[in-house]
Amino acid sequence: MNPIAATEFLARSATTTTVGWIGYIIIGAIAGWLAGMIMKARYGLLTDIVVGVVGALIGGFLLSFFLDTASGGWWFTLFTAVLGSVILLWLVRTLGGRRA
Repeated sequence: MNPIAATEFLARSATTTTVGWIGYIIIGAIAGWLAGMIMKARYGLLTDIVVGVVGALIGGFLLSFFLDTASGGWWFTLFTAVLGSVILLWLVRTLGGRRA
């Protein structure tokens, strides 16, 4: 990976929105729960929060190639988190077997 590509990768990974940390936890819980409903996976509140927050990072990174994710508000962050959470749960199911 060349230095310019590495810098761009880090910039995309570190982009934050105007939601804040408490907002990320709340949105993470909602997104994890919604993704669990979509993927028919029940794990519990703490896991929903973790899946939602990690999903928000995954979704934000993927969407940052196409959209300005830093200017998104609550609804855009929720959409991004649900999208990333569904992708994350799909990957967990695909790579880890069906335990849900």
